[in-house]
Amino acid sequence: MAFNLYSITSPLHRERSMPSQEESFILEIENELGERFIHHGEDFSGYASSADNIIYIRTGGTEGKFKSLGITGDVTLLTSGQSNSLAASMEILAFLDRNGRRGRILHGSAAEIAVNIKSCRGRCVPVNGYFRPVTPVNLGDAVLGVIGRPSDWLIASDPDYAKAESLFGVRIKDIPMSELLDRMKTFKGDTRSFEGSEAIFDALSDIVKEHNLKGLTIRCFDLLDTLHNTGCLALASLNAAGIPSACEGDIPALLSMAVAREKTGCCGFQCNLSRISGDELLFAHCTVPLDMVSGYGYETHFESGLGTAIRGTLKPGNYMIYKISPELDREVAIPVELTGHPHENNLCRTQITVRSKVAAGYLLNSPLANHHIITPVF
Repeated sequence: MAFNLYSITSPLHRERSMPSQEESFILEIENELGERFIHHGEDFSGYASSADNIIYIRTGGTEGKFKSLGITGDVTLLTSGQSNSLAASMEILAFLDRNGRRGRILHGSAAEIAVNIKSCRGRCVPVNGYFRPVTPVNLGDAVLGVIGRPSDWLIASDPDYAKAESLFGVRIKDIPMSELLDRMKTFKGDTRSFEGSEAIFDALSDIVKEHNLKGLTIRCFDLLDTLHNTGCLALASLNAAGIPSACEGDIPALLSMAVAREKTGCCGFQCNLSRISGDELLFAHCTVPLDMVSGYGYETHFESGLGTAIRGTLKPGNYMIYKISPELDREVAIPVELTGHPHENNLCRTQITVRSKVAAGYLLNSPLANHHIITPVF
């Protein structure tokens, strides 16, 4: 019996505008299966009538759309190695876990995916050995700002503010996005320019001073519509100045970066997992702390083609994948070997490959969320 293939795509990803049944990635899987999918696109009206369903998460930024569908039962997520497809699927899997539901991620080559589809294997059992209890760290009675609110796709990343204060001594403070936008009104140049990116840094620096912040996270995709720019350069510079600064309003990522800064003197690289090939993992994002890199250049933001993004090369050294859970009860810390810096056009701009024998098992079976922090080992 053929499998039903549904798909979810973010409108920001223009390169995914073609129907999924025309994608070479899907055609290769069908060739390995020896049969065609029944393609439903984004019409989920018949989803509940069949158990043989696969949801193709075509791009990042789709997690909120998945949540809004109200899908029940077990969920199988198909991912590609492009356009933050895998990262979005990890956030969805973490959301399912938090709500006591089962899911699995199909990822790899077309042949590997076809084998997993044919075998109808269920979700792998999470290995608790990946995790350790969160160790309380005194961050010095710091105030951490949330400018705007967490992005809509962060459906498994909403920690309790009071618990964060009890564990880390931090007070999380919500700050309206209007505070940034009002400051940008004094900028007389074109907000779409490099100077506009620098003006966003200046405005965020003023907010840091006014609220006495020791770190911040910002709902940065809102800047695409309002300023036609991004916060990538600003966050790279703030992190290099010792102010942990996270993208997309991600509070667990910010807390993880603040702890990493306390332990290592480095805020760490907040990034998405883009692809897994054996023991090698590719992570990417459009910003990276400028004090972590041996060199960097400027490009446009990946999803929008706007603003100033950073393409950086990490310094040689020993790194690990680190993340505090949204529940603030456990954390993951997996040592990795830095192996390379790809330059692919269909991914966020700073791209790194790392090697680990155990990280793939964690990231595909029991991820805490999509964003993880690459930080020096501590």
